[in-house]
Amino acid sequence: MTNHQSAEQLLELATKAGAEAAEVLESQSLSRPVFFEANRLKQLETAQAEGIALRLWRDGRPGLAVAYGPVEPQILVDRAIALSQLNEPEIIELGSGNKIVYPDLGQSIAAQQLVEWGKSAIASIRQAYPESICTAEFDCEIESTRLLNTRGLDCSHTDTTLSGYLSAELVRGEDFLNIWEGETERSTIDIHTITQRVLQRLEWAKDNVAPVTGRVPVLFTAKAADLLWGTVCAALNGKQVLEGASPWSDRLGQQVISPLVTLSQQPDTGPYSCPFDDEGTPTRSIVFLHNGVLQLFYTDRTTGRTLGSGTTGNGFRPGLGSYPTPSLFNVLIKPGERSLADLIAQLDDGIVVDQMLGGSAGISGDFSINIDLGYRVKKGQIIGRVKNTMVAGNVYTVLKQLVELGGDSEWNGSCHTPSVIVEGLSVIGKN
Repeated sequence: MTNHQSAEQLLELATKAGAEAAEVLESQSLSRPVFFEANRLKQLETAQAEGIALRLWRDGRPGLAVAYGPVEPQILVDRAIALSQLNEPEIIELGSGNKIVYPDLGQSIAAQQLVEWGKSAIASIRQAYPESICTAEFDCEIESTRLLNTRGLDCSHTDTTLSGYLSAELVRGEDFLNIWEGETERSTIDIHTITQRVLQRLEWAKDNVAPVTGRVPVLFTAKAADLLWGTVCAALNGKQVLEGASPWSDRLGQQVISPLVTLSQQPDTGPYSCPFDDEGTPTRSIVFLHNGVLQLFYTDRTTGRTLGSGTTGNGFRPGLGSYPTPSLFNVLIKPGERSLADLIAQLDDGIVVDQMLGGSAGISGDFSINIDLGYRVKKGQIIGRVKNTMVAGNVYTVLKQLVELGGDSEWNGSCHTPSVIVEGLSVIGKN
């Protein structure tokens, strides 16, 4: 019995088993990635997955059971009932409504087109750098989600997204250089832009130079700026506020970072758009930071009720086997006006960070990361690549000393961010 056939039956069986409320989340995906390795097409794949999650409450106690592929409904209900007996009673948080089917905003692309994109991108790199070794991956993925519950809610949507990734490697003696670029969109991949970015960075990295050290201006490209925004998003999480971990817990309506920063969520924008969260709440446009002033925290139903603000439509599951938790599905940083080239031109002596090694700063904001790909700027010109260099500081501190945001926004994961120039970071390196 397929998931689609068993969803309604799961709710019926859960009610017969004594559940006061229940919900079913279905997820299906189909992807057709093509892989290039060592400058050649390596393989084409088709990957399909489906899963179903049943969450119910009996005597107020929650139980969650998950199955992947075909499922026997009664077994899943029995499992959820058994697990509910191990949990404490809680307030039941479920949405209500009617049946809504949202349209697919993306466009499916044939595998042959993905192959042509890969060949074209690699040929452009190899024409300029014949000694380079290129790797690429292009994919068209279709994901369907359906959420229904015993309170009449039945909403579903399908997302078609395209993704493209290209990397070029150069080995010069003992010097290894790897440069990568990628893009995720709804209807087409801009191959020319991806290849030009790789070529530009190969040109910048032609020579190795000594890094400037000490407290100097640092420019994070859009590809690297997520180091900063990841911490900001963590501080805006309502759950972190309840736990007392967010430094902004009692700062609503106050200036927390530079007035240059306006951070929002736009549910209808870009490839990470989403019409409803995993609790069935419709998503909405929200400005969390306006000119550096804290406006709101994002929440799911449980967190919003505890905070007294209500849900913001940000209750998402990290996986089918998880309970909803506050999460951002897309983040947009309001850009400035000047290009990356213009930002570089205004630096007298500084560092450009383009790729990093290591994790994020986390909720504390403290970080010390190795620069995987970075450049030194002198008198407004990139003079070469820096190696064996680290950047350290605190996100909250440097975002109060933000110099400028660029106008070159791009998607970095689900964060749409421009390049950023900040001060107050320590640069450590070896000549």
